[in-house]
Amino acid sequence: MDDSKPTPTDSAVPMPPAVPPNAPLDPLPQGTPAAQAYRLGHAMKARGPVAVWLGLPLVTFGIYHFVWYYKILKELKQYDQRQDRISPAGSMLVLLLLGWTVVGPLISYYNTGEAIAKAQRAAGIPVTCSPLASMLLWFVFGLNTWYMQKQLNLIVEAYPPITALGDRVPLPAPGQPALP
Repeated sequence: MDDSKPTPTDSAVPMPPAVPPNAPLDPLPQGTPAAQAYRLGHAMKARGPVAVWLGLPLVTFGIYHFVWYYKILKELKQYDQRQDRISPAGSMLVLLLLGWTVVGPLISYYNTGEAIAKAQRAAGIPVTCSPLASMLLWFVFGLNTWYMQKQLNLIVEAYPPITALGDRVPLPAPGQPALP
């Protein structure tokens, strides 16, 4: 006799099956309710905001900032492939080659703040990243780096702690609740 009862994790929308690392991002048939409710993306890496803002750039004479900026944009693009406007190399080159113009980096940081806000929305968590703050904190001792990394860490924390960089994670569809 089977006395199994539904667990609290059972819901009307089933979770997608386990996905191997090299599988396509949408392994579910498009007509299924699970495919309509969830998409899959790659997990991002949690980094220490103070280390990213102050420690590593000091040790590397500022080079780490460019490496970090490229890496977070690449991770954002892999996390939610619907954000097709993200160009990691292009944005990093704007900072590197047009940093002296002030306008180029401001636009780049604003766009990155928007991308982080969209990623927070895709993760099903409250959107707390302000593109304007991402841009303007650059004038306050470069605190925008600390701010953006702190906002990215909120996305990483929305998933179970066993999630590693590059693991597949489900993204709730717009209007769907956050995942447990």
